[in-house]
Amino acid sequence: MNAAVSALRPAPTNAATRPALTDALRATVGAKSAAALALLREAVAEFGANATNGALAFANSFGAEDMVLTDLILSNALPITVFSLDTGRLPAETYSLIGEVERRYGKKLEIYFPDAGAVEAFVRSHGINAFYDSVELRKACCGVRKMEPLRRALAGRKAWITGLRAAQSVTRAGLPVRETDTANGLEKLNPLTDWTETEIWAYIRINEVPYNALHDQFYPSIGCAPCTRAIALGEDVRAGRWWWENPETKECGLHVKES
Repeated sequence: MNAAVSALRPAPTNAATRPALTDALRATVGAKSAAALALLREAVAEFGANATNGALAFANSFGAEDMVLTDLILSNALPITVFSLDTGRLPAETYSLIGEVERRYGKKLEIYFPDAGAVEAFVRSHGINAFYDSVELRKACCGVRKMEPLRRALAGRKAWITGLRAAQSVTRAGLPVRETDTANGLEKLNPLTDWTETEIWAYIRINEVPYNALHDQFYPSIGCAPCTRAIALGEDVRAGRWWWENPETKECGLHVKES
């Protein structure tokens, strides 16, 4: 291969984040936005409209999909708690976005951190980047940095909302709009399950929603910095997450169903 050309080298611009906003696309996004907002309002009515009790919460990882839901929730002043998990290894661009979101919407978000002692014990036993060594260690790291904080974030709530889409990966095929999260003992809502990536970006452009700067650098799916890379043109949108693993294992545990 010519040294000047690489399949993994990003192009100068990322067309995926700037779709052509045709009348047809605007109409589709408008209809799906209305449906998602209606679902969110129905959830508020069902699970409680008191913003202080946190019965209904949205888990925001600050990906493009989650920014759509953030805008729908906060722009419409819905009484839904917005929380996020800070694993301690997020990209700098994600932290910048958190600050931008709080300034844009005038809302402080609930941020949950992993237990410091558990992180220290994991690193001392396995190494700072042990997640590269095996699927088991990678999942153990996710367990310490994500799963345990999520359990605390969801404690006492009746339902939670995610930005998952069915088309994102083989592990999410057939994703329903609503399901029972048996692992956490509450209802789970996925308002964007039938959205395409183009529709997500059309919403962001139409509504001028802030988003992670890494998306323009060919990071369609963003998690912890050492577990996320840019993808090549034509690769699957989840190819940059845990790229050293098979597609069937590419979940951190937050959205894995109990058998």
